[in-house]
Amino acid sequence: MSRLQVFAETDGAAPLLDTRDAAAIAAALATIGVRFERWPLRPLAADSDILAVYAEEVDRLTAQGGYRSIDVAAIAPDHPERDALRGKFLSEHTHGEDEVRFFVEGEGLFTLHHDDRVFAMLCSAGDLISVPAGMRHWFDMGATPRFTAIRLFVNPDGWIARFTGSDIAARFPRLEPA
Repeated sequence: MSRLQVFAETDGAAPLLDTRDAAAIAAALATIGVRFERWPLRPLAADSDILAVYAEEVDRLTAQGGYRSIDVAAIAPDHPERDALRGKFLSEHTHGEDEVRFFVEGEGLFTLHHDDRVFAMLCSAGDLISVPAGMRHWFDMGATPRFTAIRLFVNPDGWIARFTGSDIAARFPRLEPA
């Protein structure tokens, strides 16, 4: 289930806000320019073309954002490179374009660093998040990751990070399995 916790950047133990209410999450994230939506989930068969199943929503986002590269990322607990992949995203970084994800299944923790606040957004199936270009953040898929997400990019090369060198991510909660 989706959950937003907001912390002072100096204290990763005591949240200033803790909510699971989708409207409250969307409102709080909108104040820092982050888009959050809940989409209805659709039934998927093992051989479903996920992009075709969500074509209407993806087409709408593509028209709004000019995305040129769209893919589906899926990570399971038995993925042979899960530790390396998790480590790749755990350090604070930024991107030159918005980071747009729709969680088809599973969950992941986007942690956003804006001014003197840290927003820990646990995304779950049905959540769309769009992190604005240039926003400092990190992502935790957990020690036993399980998620499938549609990713949209303007740059055809896909995910390109600029790491900040900050150790802030180590001072905030990581993803704990539901």
